[in-house]
Amino acid sequence: MSAPASAATARGRRRHVLDLDDFSTQEIDEILDTAVSMKEVLGRAIKQVPTLRGKTIVNMFFEDSTRTRISFELAGKALSANVVNFTARGSSVEKGESLIDTVRTLQALGADMLVMRHSESGAPYLVAQHFHGSVINAGDGRHAHPTQALLDLFTVRQRLGRIEGLKVVIVGDILHSRVARSNLWGFTRMGASVTLCAPQTLIGPESFWKATWPDLTITSNLDECIMGADVVMTLRLQKERMEGGLIPSLREYSRFFALTAERVARAAPHCLVMHPGPMNEGVEIMPDVAVSTQSVIEEQVANGVAVRMALLYRLSGE
Repeated sequence: MSAPASAATARGRRRHVLDLDDFSTQEIDEILDTAVSMKEVLGRAIKQVPTLRGKTIVNMFFEDSTRTRISFELAGKALSANVVNFTARGSSVEKGESLIDTVRTLQALGADMLVMRHSESGAPYLVAQHFHGSVINAGDGRHAHPTQALLDLFTVRQRLGRIEGLKVVIVGDILHSRVARSNLWGFTRMGASVTLCAPQTLIGPESFWKATWPDLTITSNLDECIMGADVVMTLRLQKERMEGGLIPSLREYSRFFALTAERVARAAPHCLVMHPGPMNEGVEIMPDVAVSTQSVIEEQVANGVAVRMALLYRLSGE
């Protein structure tokens, strides 16, 4: 889904962050550079700057979340913004209020930015058409999770010094993953070579992916495609996939697609192991791999605050 025409203002400043499909390499680089400065702020004794003082950010989460919600809350507070957390439970949504009416109410109450997670793909795009401020997509259905992709790009660049020319393997439930889609936009835009690895039932028709990303490598052989990889990102296998008959069993899935120490040893010596969380240890990733020296999983979580600070700062126009 393409971003609405209002994604940027007339003077060129970005207005919304809905996915990475409309980001240039230069804009991504600028965000990652800004995140370096924000990470320096977070390393101080007092982890706060007055940049967004007087601005109001509303975190609208219609799905449960720990990492993303808290990360955005910390990012807003580190920039001295007024941060309000909104959940559907206990709100007028439960009384039948529409999404647009809720947004208009928050706008009338003075919200400058909305950070939105919703189970329906495209919901943030709809909100962006009706909200006068900025909208950041914090995950919509199976569609997109742009801030996760940006923090993944930032983590890789911080660790390996570059993104261009790297071999990135994304393994797991690709078909249903908003993280995989946004990372595809991000890593390919920045010049990385991306391989998708999953059972056929969790990846879908090859033509579906190659219509947008013709240079993708798609395979079901993890032992083969992980050879020489610079980055391996494994995705959470959701329980409903097994119950829906998309895989024979968890044991069978783990046998062929779990990240084990033996498999990671086939990758490049400097290979980074990534996971967007939450993890099913023993299913898509083994416990020893999750805490190995090559794992940057906790680093991804920490970097998420700096990257989201960078986005809030840039959208504010300050």
